Amino acid sequence: MSALYLLHKPYRMLSQFTDRKTPDRERRATLADIIDVPGIYPAGRLDHDSEGLLLLSDDGELIHRISDPRHKQPKTYRVQVEGQPDDAALQALRDGVPLKDGKTRPAKVRRLAESELPERDPPLDTRRHPLTTWLELTLTEGRNRQVRRMTAHVGHPTLRLVRVAIGPWRLDGLLPGQWRRETLNAPRRAPAGARRGRTTGGGRR
Repeated sequence: MSALYLLHKPYRMLSQFTDRKTPDRERRATLADIIDVPGIYPAGRLDHDSEGLLLLSDDGELIHRISDPRHKQPKTYRVQVEGQPDDAALQALRDGVPLKDGKTRPAKVRRLAESELPERDPPLDTRRHPLTTWLELTLTEGRNRQVRRMTAHVGHPTLRLVRVAIGPWRLDGLLPGQWRRETLNAPRRAPAGARRGRTTGGGRR
């Protein structure tokens, strides 16, 4: 049996347990600030300014199976973009857009009436960005900052990006900084309660 940890990475947190601090920069928040389970490592990453689902485990084979691009785990994101993309822009994202490292694979894209996500801390500045749209994108590849480059290519820069699913695993029920543990290769049980702060079996904030 393997243990898998589903964690909601907050905004402006590194997807690693340490920060290589330099004299001219303050220490940045890391995973060590919210989860203190020894011997676990992330399967993949999220950028410092992205949020959402991060999977961690102490099983190296499982980490490889989740993160290896050859296994094509679909990843779903909710993305707040500048302006209001028209149907042509959404169709371009679906068809694939040309980036410097090649054309992207076809993606699933739809508009959302609302994100159904908690507000970011700090929140988006609505005076600077008075008109925005939420989209949901599902990709089957994982290039560097791919979602941001795709939306910028069709004229609607990404303002907020939250990963809500990796393959069968979803962010549902987890607030920023919370996590839960699942056991694989065993009968599925009801998800353990989300943990935050100094609770039994939980991480430290």
